[in-house]
Amino acid sequence: MKSTEFVLFTLIACGLVTWLSRILPFVLLKKFNLPAKVVEFLSFVPITIMAALWFEGLFTQHIGHLPQVNYENLIASIPTVLTAILTKKLLLIVIVGIISLALVRLAV
Repeated sequence: MKSTEFVLFTLIACGLVTWLSRILPFVLLKKFNLPAKVVEFLSFVPITIMAALWFEGLFTQHIGHLPQVNYENLIASIPTVLTAILTKKLLLIVIVGIISLALVRLAV
């Protein structure tokens, strides 16, 4: 097999696996109903992912030292967290976060 054929095959296979992993759960969930406990558990996944991303951006790590606070992100987080508490709308939270960070970086 030529190198270009291998790369093309790999790209197609990776695309197929990615597509199936995103589509297959929706197809299966249309045919089956999940128990209420599982649905309740899965409802925490988006907030957990957002919290992990937030904490990752809030601290800067240096090998051999304690993490340092990224003050730009901390200041931009204040209106973003307030928006999250008040509205609970993900799109609005993301927009406020982007605008807040842009304003903080503009001020610095």
